[in-house]
Amino acid sequence: MGHGLAHVKSVRENTPPSAEDAESTPSPVKGKGRKKEQDAKKAEAPPPEAPSSEEEWAYEVAHADSSTDLAPIVGRNLRRLRTQRGLSLERLAKASGVSRAMLGQIELGQSAPTINVIWKIARALGIPFSALISTTAQTGTRLMRASQSKRLASHDGSFSSRALFPFDEPRRVEFYELRLAAHAEEHADAHPPGTMENLVVTVGTVEIDRGDEHHVLAAGDAILFEADVAHVYRNTGNVDAVMYLVMTYAETVG
Repeated sequence: MGHGLAHVKSVRENTPPSAEDAESTPSPVKGKGRKKEQDAKKAEAPPPEAPSSEEEWAYEVAHADSSTDLAPIVGRNLRRLRTQRGLSLERLAKASGVSRAMLGQIELGQSAPTINVIWKIARALGIPFSALISTTAQTGTRLMRASQSKRLASHDGSFSSRALFPFDEPRRVEFYELRLAAHAEEHADAHPPGTMENLVVTVGTVEIDRGDEHHVLAAGDAILFEADVAHVYRNTGNVDAVMYLVMTYAETVG
């Protein structure tokens, strides 16, 4: 979910002022004098600065509360899965909508991506979310202490996800604990066709928009929906909301 999970939405605004805006103030000078003044203003105005590479992908970096120890795991998996499919960083950037700079930083294990960024990459590669966060498979009983859990977060930390299953291998069913801050919302991109989300709210009230659908869930309410269209989780209350999500894929993809 674009937690899956998935985004308090981040928007980059690098639009320079238009020529019309720059000339919107009337000038008392007429004729040639006015033209000279306008020419002088144009000459004095510095050209808009192009955003640096860091500015271009900084919004894709997860909040500090996110698990930094997942960064090298995601990096190794991304490089392996990308090269297996014969994709360059440029091609994957175009397919996923994630900047090439950010993809490179992830592969080097130098940046922890947001939940939403991981979902964008997983969708572009045609793999489950867990394929990017999985480690070597282990057998037998697994105990996952809350104090040792790994959390993924949005850029501002208002949305977080904790996997309640081992990061051992890609799987068809995934189980998450989600937390959404008061008055925050998370925008999730469409997941692969056949993906289902079964979500129950345990604390707070959560609104869910799926396409043209709008649903309000109070504590104890559950919902099951096809997640192959963009959807939004919204907390309009004054307390942090807690949800539990079971994500089911149509099939397991390695």
